[in-house]
Amino acid sequence: MSQVNTNRMGRLLAAGMKSEISEVVKLLSKINALHILDYDGSEEDFSLGKPLEGAEEIGRELNKMRSALSMIKANQPEKRRSYAGIKSRLIDDLPGKVNTLIEKNELLTEYYENKESLREKESILDALVPLDIDISLLDGYQHLTSFIGFVGEIDIRELGEDVIAYEGKDGKNRVIAVFCKNSDSAKVQKILVESGFNALAIPEGEGNPRKLRDDVKNQISAINSKIEEIEKDIASWSDENGELLLCGIELLERDHEILTAPVRIAVSNHAFLIDGWIESDRAEEVQKALESVCNFTEVTPFELKAGGGGHGHSDHQHHQELPPISYSEREMSKPMELLTDAVGRPGYGRIDPTLFMFITYPIFFGMMLGDMAYGLVTMLLGGYLISRSGTNEMLKLGGKFLTYIGFGTLVFGYIYAEFAGWEILPHYGSNPAEALAFLYPFELDHGHAWTASLPFGLELAFPFHRVTPTSDYGNLEHLIILTIYLGLVHVMMGLMIGFRDILLFGNGHGGIGLVCAFFEKGVWMMMLIGGFMFSYGFLGPPEGESLMIPGAILAAISIVLLMWTLYKYHGVPFPINVGLAPIEAVGMIPTVISYVRLFAVGIVGVKIAETGNHMLFEPMAEMVTDGQTLYLVPIFLIGWILVQVFAWGLGVFSPNIHAARLHFVEWMRQYYDASGQPFMPFGVKPQFVEVEK
Repeated sequence: MSQVNTNRMGRLLAAGMKSEISEVVKLLSKINALHILDYDGSEEDFSLGKPLEGAEEIGRELNKMRSALSMIKANQPEKRRSYAGIKSRLIDDLPGKVNTLIEKNELLTEYYENKESLREKESILDALVPLDIDISLLDGYQHLTSFIGFVGEIDIRELGEDVIAYEGKDGKNRVIAVFCKNSDSAKVQKILVESGFNALAIPEGEGNPRKLRDDVKNQISAINSKIEEIEKDIASWSDENGELLLCGIELLERDHEILTAPVRIAVSNHAFLIDGWIESDRAEEVQKALESVCNFTEVTPFELKAGGGGHGHSDHQHHQELPPISYSEREMSKPMELLTDAVGRPGYGRIDPTLFMFITYPIFFGMMLGDMAYGLVTMLLGGYLISRSGTNEMLKLGGKFLTYIGFGTLVFGYIYAEFAGWEILPHYGSNPAEALAFLYPFELDHGHAWTASLPFGLELAFPFHRVTPTSDYGNLEHLIILTIYLGLVHVMMGLMIGFRDILLFGNGHGGIGLVCAFFEKGVWMMMLIGGFMFSYGFLGPPEGESLMIPGAILAAISIVLLMWTLYKYHGVPFPINVGLAPIEAVGMIPTVISYVRLFAVGIVGVKIAETGNHMLFEPMAEMVTDGQTLYLVPIFLIGWILVQVFAWGLGVFSPNIHAARLHFVEWMRQYYDASGQPFMPFGVKPQFVEVEK
């Protein structure tokens, strides 16, 4: 199937004897093709099934292993491990190893708790050392009340003649021990509180505080040694068994999913009924596989009704349960599914934008960053992530994505003749990047090997100098115009996709067909064309003035037709449309102008790098040439490298934001329906362990 469409889906109903339900779920797990719809209890005489035997034990073991995983930092396997090998380890020694890890972690937790308690005791004893009083004498009297703690400024004489007081200094804090008759305790306490008294909790035992504190420090030191030993044991356990634990958890999750699957299925006293979605291309395969365990199977190809799955206004009569969305099989463009999923999968039957973004996203990104050095660095980073991804599919896709946008940056860097913020073919002065001039073995006329003047004032050239001033044969103004025209084409492409979707599948409000598609999207195409004609006639060269009036007429007609669109297909009262339609039409202007960021973002990035070159690299080169102040060369070199790293980091971050905005907001807004739900087939999803053969 074409990669611009998602897979066609069908609805599977399967029924059989209740005694076969265990075999059915095992088979479905193995073929990994059915997106099960959980039973909602709507059928008479049917109820939810119960977990299969062993589910509870597997669940407990799975929770234990997940708990163990949270205690370590496990590295993912670089390649998938064999099912038989992991299964045997899961039965033989992994549970025992996990128990050992949990015991060590519990002991480690106990040591940490003891250490914290001892630290609190050490802090108290530290405060009591200046008093130099046996701690057994600080409390526990029958006829005396004692107050031991920190205090602010106080005159001991205020406490009375019958009071015994000791004081000392604990660093900047003043510590005091006061003993008084029980009858005087209230008065003494009031005076102490007014002086900022903060009581200390006297630890149990006896002996000199200094000696006791030293004993506590020794205990803490011993505990630290034990903690260090256990942490080394846990780290060693992680290195030896981390991958095995990840693999074991994956196998247990597979088993647990199978054993608990019946709770999603409708069962009666003697039968079961399974309902779900499958890819139409696999319908025959699935039905054939289920023949041995099911008495009945039926696959109904899904047909989308006009406005099916409707949204908004009073279109509830058009509601249709839509199938989940399964992407077409793809290899090269698969990393771009990360972008599509970030917005949401397309509605059923709608165009899948993934393949389009595979082409346009690197182009937009490359136009903005456009530097050969930064392109190479980005590609190297992508290649490194791919090499380190192992069984991590997400990391691998991320690495490929970086490789793609890095390649786009490299290509446009070659077109712009830019390297690390320098022009390879400068019109004035010289720089180190001129060493790469051999990459341009052409006859250059003012820095250009080729130029072309196209209709509507579009100028192209190679190399396309965006840094050189326009007066020196630069192409900066040409780049601005080019980005606007790219915006026109990109937005028009989105409207054409929307036209196709409404023509074939409807607009979500019950409308479908050519007339509906014209009013919903064709009117906007007319407006875009008319607006361009008027703008070119008004702002362009004198020979384009003849387009201004026809463009204005076409735009005006589009606004009138838009009023009808809002009334007919969106239910907006007609009097409101008189003011709303022109406002909506004007909104197309910033949509197209937004593409100027393809020029602006790139210029900011290259100017940062260029400034670093002028301020740091060129003075450094002069130091080396003159042989003076050579001690400053490393400083300038480090500074220049930091500027380049900053320019590259900003160049990767900022253009991604703007390229994503142009796709997600300006382009997709013209057609995209992100109502699709991911297709999640029941069954084995191998990541670390191969599928059982």
